[in-house]
Amino acid sequence: MISKLKNLGPGLLFAGAAIGVSHLVQSTRAGADFGMGLLWALILVNIFKYPFFQFGARYAAATGESLLDGYNKLGKGVLAIYYILNFATMFTIQTAVTIVTAGIAFTLFGDYVSLESWTIIILVICISILTLGKYKLLDKLMKVIVITLTISTIIAVFIALKQNATPISFQQILPSNGLEITFLIAFMGWMPAPLDVSIWQSLWTIEKNKNTKQHNKKSILFDFNVGYLSTIILGIGFLMLGALVMFNSGETFSSSAGVFSSQLINIYTTSLGNWAYIIIGIAAFTTMFSTTLTTLDASPRAMAKTSQLLFKKSSKYNYNFWIALLSIGTVFIFLFLASEMGLLIKVATILSFITAPFFAIINYILISSKHTPKEWQPSKKLHILSWLGIAFLIVFSIWYLTTL
Repeated sequence: MISKLKNLGPGLLFAGAAIGVSHLVQSTRAGADFGMGLLWALILVNIFKYPFFQFGARYAAATGESLLDGYNKLGKGVLAIYYILNFATMFTIQTAVTIVTAGIAFTLFGDYVSLESWTIIILVICISILTLGKYKLLDKLMKVIVITLTISTIIAVFIALKQNATPISFQQILPSNGLEITFLIAFMGWMPAPLDVSIWQSLWTIEKNKNTKQHNKKSILFDFNVGYLSTIILGIGFLMLGALVMFNSGETFSSSAGVFSSQLINIYTTSLGNWAYIIIGIAAFTTMFSTTLTTLDASPRAMAKTSQLLFKKSSKYNYNFWIALLSIGTVFIFLFLASEMGLLIKVATILSFITAPFFAIINYILISSKHTPKEWQPSKKLHILSWLGIAFLIVFSIWYLTTL
């Protein structure tokens, strides 16, 4: 068990990428607006997305290739669709996570440095870590960050429960009006993460295996399951914090990154006391910083690999090129939409949910195909869960599109 814990890597990177906007922003907001009424959505979407995320680690471990190599084997058209979808969404996603990180930094350290300057500072730090320390440093940092956040969140939930005087209602709610349905889809879009993160998972698994030379199925799936389970536990934790501290309080979350961040940290300090402001603020910052860092690593890594497979020009469209392009694009979008954090996150999360059926179907086809060794293909139970998951994602996407 100890050796398994030491070898954790891609699973915690997955957690680092996932436990960000979906948890700090969307889960907390869901609790504040609906109490525990959307717990059903959080649990269902995590269950139904599970196979498709797991297939990323499974395929990489089985073949030594990323999902992108697998998409290429299914046909250039599949890879081209991914290339277009990722290019269309990666700037918005990166800006959404960076703007929240900058907002928390602005709240923590006062107005000595502007929100715009914090955005640039955070991006520069992330670029430095990724270009100098590469995967090994990213891997080590993530273990500390995820453990710090997990402990602080669990403590905050227990204290909030202890201080709560009113009974908690677990009556579940199915949103009925347009605004509520839009929020539900946005909530599920990044819970626990967009489905294309399965591609990142496969790329990280390959990087980890380069260092450990470990291709044991049980240890690789254990690594993934630990990361995935931690995202579910923390998702429920943030939902409870929003419900316990803000539900029926009359207070609503702001769309401004700076104001929202202050409200977010106050949720923790309301539970733990003012003494915990800095500790919790740092925990919230490290969480969002980890998401910014992993996203800035993974999108360029995926685009570089896709460009190499599509155009056979790895030197022109390499990792550093895409990091530079993504960083510049993020700054430009941020400068125009800094005051519209809520809108930015809503657009990014809805796009992620609408494109989820594509990634679910392609991942399932690939893992069940001749390109995956028989011993690594899903069990009968996982096949059934995959079919149910695809149906779930399609039905909810259609439901949302018909209510626009």
